[in-house]
Amino acid sequence: MRVRTETLDRFLGAVGEVILSSSQLRTLAGEEQKQLGADLSAGFDAVERRVTELQRRVLDLRTTPLLRVMEPIPRTVRQLAAQLDKQVEVELEGAELDLDRSILDRLSEPLLHVVRNAVDHGIESPDRRREIGKPETGRITIAARRQKDSIVIEVADDGAGIDIESVKQRAVEEGLLHPGLAEDLPAEEVAELIFRPGISTADHVSTVSGRGVGMDAVKATIESLGGVVELRSERGVGTRTSVVVPITAAVQRVLLCEVSGERVALPITKVERILEIPAESVERSGPESFALIDEDPVLVIDLAERLAVEPPQPGAAVPLVVVDIRGEAVAVRVERFAGQQEIYVKPVPELLAPVKLLAGFTVLGDGSPVFLLDLNHLA
Repeated sequence: MRVRTETLDRFLGAVGEVILSSSQLRTLAGEEQKQLGADLSAGFDAVERRVTELQRRVLDLRTTPLLRVMEPIPRTVRQLAAQLDKQVEVELEGAELDLDRSILDRLSEPLLHVVRNAVDHGIESPDRRREIGKPETGRITIAARRQKDSIVIEVADDGAGIDIESVKQRAVEEGLLHPGLAEDLPAEEVAELIFRPGISTADHVSTVSGRGVGMDAVKATIESLGGVVELRSERGVGTRTSVVVPITAAVQRVLLCEVSGERVALPITKVERILEIPAESVERSGPESFALIDEDPVLVIDLAERLAVEPPQPGAAVPLVVVDIRGEAVAVRVERFAGQQEIYVKPVPELLAPVKLLAGFTVLGDGSPVFLLDLNHLA
């Protein structure tokens, strides 16, 4: 049975409104429950259980196996390899895992672009591979696995890897990297420059792909889905591109925080820990602040500053949320924690769509709107 994604979206939206209405009714009936006793509370509990089950069933309908976007890749690779006089085999792992259709539809093009790059500029020609002691047939592995509430997809090739020196040179030429800093920059950070516009290590323009040409678009698409993309490469060994996306974009578990009377939501999958430290432990260095957490210096981002709201009154202790941003631990300074909650995420209103920090919004049981933050745009 084929069901259009738009139909499922409307269905899920209706379920989200029922969940919201149920939560608001429970909040409004808070005082009445004391008078009416256990029957009212039990009735609310029964409704919530049934609505939660309905929500789970709708989410199941919205998901589809990764096979839908992974299955055509081997054929595409064979065609590209034949065009480039190369020999390449593809191995797929985890194609049976399910992902939200709305995410899967937008994931197809970035994934295909990464694979094309691997064939065009990663895998060497059979003659070259034979010269350096590699099998004549190159290998590309696309492996997916579940990690908490996310799916990790890794595209790895056993090709030439990225020429770090070439990337440095291009970055300096484009004005993205100071010549004096280029020599000391770690290889991992240099490789990440591939995601900057205008950076390519290709010696010629290719009709197939160009390493760096379009990789900025890949990164932008993945991050717009609430995900992250990372790249690791070793010269002569190969390149590995990791893409992490949430399983579903519609329902997320979040940590609610308050800053100057405003509540915001942080994706719980990004939260590593919450803690309070003495105010004097936060030290400022130029425009940035740092704190020692487990003996490691961690960047501290003031959420009030980022949201352009009135800073909270200073206290003896500073509440921090340690989150993962592009693989790095970053501490977000808030005023207080307001608990965890599972929310139905609605799209950001069109007027606020240009604000990249806002990933969506919801309405809590008391009727107050709360924005979900995209932490990738926080740092």
